[in-house]
Amino acid sequence: MRVEVQVRGRGARRWVAFGLIAFGSVFLVIGLVLAGLSVSFLTDAKRAPGTVVELEWQKDDSGTSRKGRGNDEPVAYPVVEFASADGTKRTFRSSTGSNPPSYEEGERVEVLYRADSPEDARINGFASLWLLPLIFGGIGLVITGVGTAIALVGRRRS
Repeated sequence: MRVEVQVRGRGARRWVAFGLIAFGSVFLVIGLVLAGLSVSFLTDAKRAPGTVVELEWQKDDSGTSRKGRGNDEPVAYPVVEFASADGTKRTFRSSTGSNPPSYEEGERVEVLYRADSPEDARINGFASLWLLPLIFGGIGLVITGVGTAIALVGRRRS
């Protein structure tokens, strides 16, 4: 009977290890794709000086995880104005918000935008370019690492 429990345990351990490695790999791939998109954006991006003209405060009521933490404070998204290469004044809201705000009204920032579609603009900052790739890639590395460790420990025991 003890042998059956160990066989079942090893089989379950293999499935858990395989599942973690597969799940982590998906996150790693997503992180790499997002990093590739950021690199692609940076290679084609034009630079322009911009000014934060407003902080748009929004409550993030989209998920239950924030409510579970009890943190339902609003988040500030900077609204930036800049002039594209053709001289047209443009305004965009950053997709990255924070509390406390990362920027202040009137603050000068560098704007990156695509010449063929100036409405696709971002603040030249770490969070707006690399935060999502790092989150997905980091979670993927951790989960894949745990799955690999479980697989290696299981292999040594057999």
